[in-house]
Amino acid sequence: MSNSHRIEKDSLGEVRVPADALYGAQTQRAVENFPISGRGFGRRFVEALGRLKEAAAETNVELGLLSAGRGEVIAAAAREVADGKWDDHFPLDIYQTGSGTSTNMNANEVIAALANRSAAAESRVHPNDHVNYGQSSNDIIPTAIHIACRAAIREELVPALARLHEALADRARDFDGIVKSGRTHLMDATPVRLGQEFGGYARQVEKGIERVELAGEELAEVALGGTATGTGINTHPEFASRTMAKVAARYGIDFREAEDHFEAQGAKDACVSLAGALNTVAASLMKVADDIRWLASGPTSGISEIQLPAVQPGSSIMPGKVNPVICEALMMVCARVAGNATTVTIGGQRGNFELNVMMPVIADALLESISLLANAAVVFTDRCVAGITARPERARELLERNPSIATALNAYIGYDKAAVVAKKAAAEGRSVRDVVEEMGLIDPEELDDALDVRQMTEPGVPGS
Repeated sequence: MSNSHRIEKDSLGEVRVPADALYGAQTQRAVENFPISGRGFGRRFVEALGRLKEAAAETNVELGLLSAGRGEVIAAAAREVADGKWDDHFPLDIYQTGSGTSTNMNANEVIAALANRSAAAESRVHPNDHVNYGQSSNDIIPTAIHIACRAAIREELVPALARLHEALADRARDFDGIVKSGRTHLMDATPVRLGQEFGGYARQVEKGIERVELAGEELAEVALGGTATGTGINTHPEFASRTMAKVAARYGIDFREAEDHFEAQGAKDACVSLAGALNTVAASLMKVADDIRWLASGPTSGISEIQLPAVQPGSSIMPGKVNPVICEALMMVCARVAGNATTVTIGGQRGNFELNVMMPVIADALLESISLLANAAVVFTDRCVAGITARPERARELLERNPSIATALNAYIGYDKAAVVAKKAAAEGRSVRDVVEEMGLIDPEELDDALDVRQMTEPGVPGS
């Protein structure tokens, strides 16, 4: 046997494990079974798993189910896992057993190995008998998903979206005096204020925050305490409530045992709901980024009513070209989040009888979406929205040629005559005012009121 490996045993027999690995036989089998993507659970999930194992050990000591000495070394080792000291010893692929059993055993084996290194260990710590006491992968993994996602929403996504909301609201106030052409179906429509457009974007983000917070509340209920099939076999009746109280205290976030463990383990509806909320945020941000990109299009052949910060050269061949790259990056993130929502939806459908068997990919998709949206929102805020400036002259130029201004004439000359004016103005490239004056359709004293473009951006009937 090479010095680079050691022999470990499990119920299937002997396994060669790297000599310096903290994990054991079950993790090594999974390493060999699932060389699929090279993509493993991230820091947020491993932290949640470690915090959960730490709290479980402390609870089992309180309940007299583990000795104080054994429980203390397990909790200490789990804290180190949660703190990220041993992430290199979590090598497993996301695409593995659908319950996440391999990753749960990875944690159990690493924590047991660390505990057994401790001088305070009074007797050998076993990964299943002690670290996993009162638990099953089938309730631990879904609980860790809820912990990790709920923490990520509160600590990453909501602050990032709040920052974006504030920046958009600032632009809405800054641009409120600029009247411009509205656009529906990508065609000229009645006037709006640039500030109104940005106010709409700000409200979309604000409502997105409300949606993800509401979806996050569903994650407060966790599966812990159901063990293998939801019946709670081999666990103390107080284990879950006591353990989750400790986890809640450490994170400063509410968690509680599920009202029905068969729902909590057989279904992942709360995760599907969260994926939907994240997808809605992505749809909102796609609209905002795309609108901003169009409004800045040009500089000579597009709309060009706003100007974006120039953050990098835009072309390897066209000198001086600057592109809306921050908008484009955000739009790609939104596309990925939409794909992740589909993954979670399909994953949620695989709750066969008493266990969902697509939990690792559900966890990965949700946590990736949260992180991508949070990071992209910060970049979009700081490197795009905060530096947007208006081009009021261009907005005025386009507005003066907008035939839809004739809509305001309906109250004076009726829809049919107003349509004639609009078509003539568009066909001849003239302003609505010029055409109305030429045709003598409105008394000159009323024309200024009729074509007051600022008034057109507020509710009301012209001339009333």
